[in-house]
Amino acid sequence: MVDVLLDAMIDSVKLVPFLFVTYLVMEYIEHKTKEKTKETIKKSGKYGPLIGSVLGVFPQCGFSVSATNLYAARVITLGTLIAVYLSTSDEMLPIFLSEAVPITTILTILGIKFVVGMIAGFVVDFVMRLKHKDEEKEKIIDLCEKEHCHCEHGIVKSAFKHTVNIFLFILLVTILINIGIHLIGEDQISGFLQNQPILGPAIAGIIGLIPNCAASVILTQMYLENVISLATVIAGLLVGAGVGLAVLFKMNKGIKENFKIMILLYGIGVMTGIIMELIGIHM
Repeated sequence: MVDVLLDAMIDSVKLVPFLFVTYLVMEYIEHKTKEKTKETIKKSGKYGPLIGSVLGVFPQCGFSVSATNLYAARVITLGTLIAVYLSTSDEMLPIFLSEAVPITTILTILGIKFVVGMIAGFVVDFVMRLKHKDEEKEKIIDLCEKEHCHCEHGIVKSAFKHTVNIFLFILLVTILINIGIHLIGEDQISGFLQNQPILGPAIAGIIGLIPNCAASVILTQMYLENVISLATVIAGLLVGAGVGLAVLFKMNKGIKENFKIMILLYGIGVMTGIIMELIGIHM
């Protein structure tokens, strides 16, 4: 149990730099820029899914957390958020490198996640623009106004306060999830995916929804041990967004919207895996 708590602390502490920089940028946008500048930032979001997919490929949970906070403040688009979630690799890449997995396999999986994330992101943004073209555009939300805090003491102090608050939340969630995985056991989780060529992607997607980097570790290890197929691991890794989903439910207003985003993410990941299974893409 001590190891479980220690792992939770280490995983959470690694996110602190991402959190602080993200909140610092958000505070700067809110307090140091004019409305015209804010609108320019939002308009540049049409390239967001491409940028989000590129950043998401890097092996860190932090990018999904940063993207979630930026989306909650409406600095980035929903398509960009989805692109980051789908392309995020979490702990997959370090594990592959440590296990000396062929570079072609690594690039193939990263490439699939990047392409799926980018395409899905652009499609989501296109649909959202059609849906809201006649509605009033959302403005960038003031983080301080949203959380009813006192931010008159400077952006650094305010960013620090937000970082501490969300860090404690992530730490609590991570501890609870790690305890759950410890009690259930990774072997039992692996058993659900054995000999499930069609249901495999659906079950892997459910594992991917676990708001913790442990999900990507479990899925990657099962793939390396030939317990699951390439399509199944892709489905789970696409859905897996680290602690991003947990932060989404805390920071983004509208629980119905958050569930819709989660279902959309799950649907894209699982459908990709099923299509790969039906086509017969293996490696």
